[in-house]
Parts: sequence; C-alpha cells; structure tokens
Amino acid sequence: MLGTAAALLLSLALAAPAIAGKGGEGLYGKTNDKVITNFGFGLMILFTLLVIVLSVAQALLDRRKRSK
Repeated sequence: MLGTAAALLLSLALAAPAIAGKGGEGLYGKTNDKVITNFGFGLMILFTLLVIVLSVAQALLDRRKRSK
C-alpha cells in the first residue's frame, strides 16, 4: 500500500511540470468563454441523455422481469 501511494505521488509530481509546460494550454489549445460555455452545454446534454437512456433501459428490464 505504501509503495502504491509513493508511486502515485511521484507520478503526479513529475506530471505537473509537463502539464504546465505550454503555459497551461491543454490539448484543445487556447480557450475562451465561448468554448467553456459550449462545453458546459455539452455536459448538460450528455447527462440528460444518459439519465433518459438509463431510465428507459431500466423500465424495459422491469417490464421483462414482471412478465415472467
């Protein structure tokens, strides 16, 4: 357990300079307010669709369970 924790901390310590190497710019590039807003809207749509799909799947499975 101690070895795992030490390896995790070491990897995080070594990754921090690599992440911040380009001035904090990520894979997408420079971001502005429009990019962040669109990403937020995308997350809202994703989670809404996820809840709907999983609810429909549960209803179908419950109906199948009750029919037996």
